[in-house]
Amino acid sequence: MRTTSRAGFTLIELLIVVVIIGILATIALPKFAATKEQAYVSRMRSDLRNIATAQTAYEADNGNFYNGPVPGGALLYNPSQGVTITLSNVTNTGWAATATHASTTRTCAIFVGTGGPVGPATIDGLLACT
Repeated sequence: MRTTSRAGFTLIELLIVVVIIGILATIALPKFAATKEQAYVSRMRSDLRNIATAQTAYEADNGNFYNGPVPGGALLYNPSQGVTITLSNVTNTGWAATATHASTTRTCAIFVGTGGPVGPATIDGLLACT
């Protein structure tokens, strides 16, 4: 009696593996996109906390809040890559800032004193995002 031993996979087995990998990729990609957007929002939130600290330091040194472009020479602060910080409603008693990121439609905002409310921030000093 002769026995033949053939090693390898059949075409059906390979197709099943490809289908399983496709199903797993279909499940994983939306979760990855949501995680990426959360990273952008976290970056915007961090930048707004940092601008709040920079504004406090600027006010302590100069007696008023910084009202200019961000980044600016007078304010010791640079936003993260892709994040745009816009200051608004800046007075001697308050300010507001909005953060956007080029890769998401969500925005974050914060205001202090007489600078707000500015959407989505509605409570003085409390950062909020859409």
